[in-house]
Amino acid sequence: MSNGQGNKRKIEIYRYDPTQGGDGRFDHFDLYIENESNTTILDVLIRIQKEQDSTLAFRYACRVNMCGSCAMVINGREGLACKTNVSDFSKNQTLTIRPLNHFPVIKDLVVDMDPFFKNYEECLPFFEPEKIMEEPAIIRPDSRERQAIGLATECIACGCCVSSCTMANYHEGYAGPAPLNRAFTLLMDSRDGLYEERMDRVLQSCYNCRTEFNCTEVCPKEISCTRSIKYIQRMAVKEPFRSTSQQFRSTSQLCLDAAVQPASVLPVNADVVKNADVVKNTDVVEEDQDMGRRNFLTRLTLGIGGVSALAVGGVLASTFVGPAIRKKPSRWIPAGKVEEFPIGEVSTAHLRYDEKIAFYQQELIKPVMIWRQPNENKIVVYNASCTHLGCTVHWDASQHMFLCACHGGAFGIDGSVKAGPPPRPLDQLAFRVDSGNLLIEMV
Repeated sequence: MSNGQGNKRKIEIYRYDPTQGGDGRFDHFDLYIENESNTTILDVLIRIQKEQDSTLAFRYACRVNMCGSCAMVINGREGLACKTNVSDFSKNQTLTIRPLNHFPVIKDLVVDMDPFFKNYEECLPFFEPEKIMEEPAIIRPDSRERQAIGLATECIACGCCVSSCTMANYHEGYAGPAPLNRAFTLLMDSRDGLYEERMDRVLQSCYNCRTEFNCTEVCPKEISCTRSIKYIQRMAVKEPFRSTSQQFRSTSQLCLDAAVQPASVLPVNADVVKNADVVKNTDVVEEDQDMGRRNFLTRLTLGIGGVSALAVGGVLASTFVGPAIRKKPSRWIPAGKVEEFPIGEVSTAHLRYDEKIAFYQQELIKPVMIWRQPNENKIVVYNASCTHLGCTVHWDASQHMFLCACHGGAFGIDGSVKAGPPPRPLDQLAFRVDSGNLLIEMV
């Protein structure tokens, strides 16, 4: 609020003017915020643009965690401005906002996403059916393929993962986490006809990944791109033992296979090539000179035999894929003293706790809504994520409902759906009281 009410926040925003060039600068702003739990970083930027500096440039569209347009670096961590609340940061902490890393800056917080989508296209992100079907394919939710890709299909191509990836800075040809994640979802689809072409495009990039888990940590959709990349590597290890009938190829790939000889062919003498009728394609010599990681891996695998390959595949699966999909034990996270939550009211609490993904430790912040029912001293704890798109729900006391921005979604005080497209009521979380402290179970 511009009248000086509320908590005063110091904000630093990166500014870059393309007409002046240079390295850019940080401008400082002071902003009074009345309710930080209901104020997002995008709200802050819009207010600064309207109230203090109309030249501030940034992108946004849906405001509900769907389009990915407002991706930026907030206090050193990539995220969506429309999803990140001011209350996620301590009261005395300055809010520092800058554009995504590894992208050319157009103006202020706006970056050029062309390099991202160029890499996306290089990974063949489209579905090409192996067979033309007259009827829609039936995919069971509990099928092995669908469970393997899990949340990987929910990527919104915001670029947060690429910005956080160290390897994107050191390897110019690296496709990046999001494109590789998209390729993974298609490589796992047995109906797709571009398996070989897509694997040829993405496998080299997979070996540029150093398993830092940065992309997994910052993804606003909680997708593990690291898991997808390691899954592709696992598939490549097993590939030499796939029979031709099991490989899903388009007609063009079958023609390509007829022209390219096995990788074990040695350079051929020019005179022999000239006089021998059986040699039809001298491009084999050039093909064999490319001793890339994939050729090396294939030769090594064929050399050590099937047993060793399956063992390596098992190691990869248990080391990289297993930790990402293994069921995590539940934890009891303190939300505060029970007496801090007024009877008859709904309060918002932010649970802060550390979580280990493989060998990487990260801090998570999860908002929950706590309702202490009147006259009964009974407590109900709701997950603050909308059951439609996962955006954050807040309590509106004037309407006596939980509201979210996803197409007018609304929930009653009992969590039931009152309006909009949410498919089910708000999720309730288990809790217990220990020595006056409210502990909430996080799974």
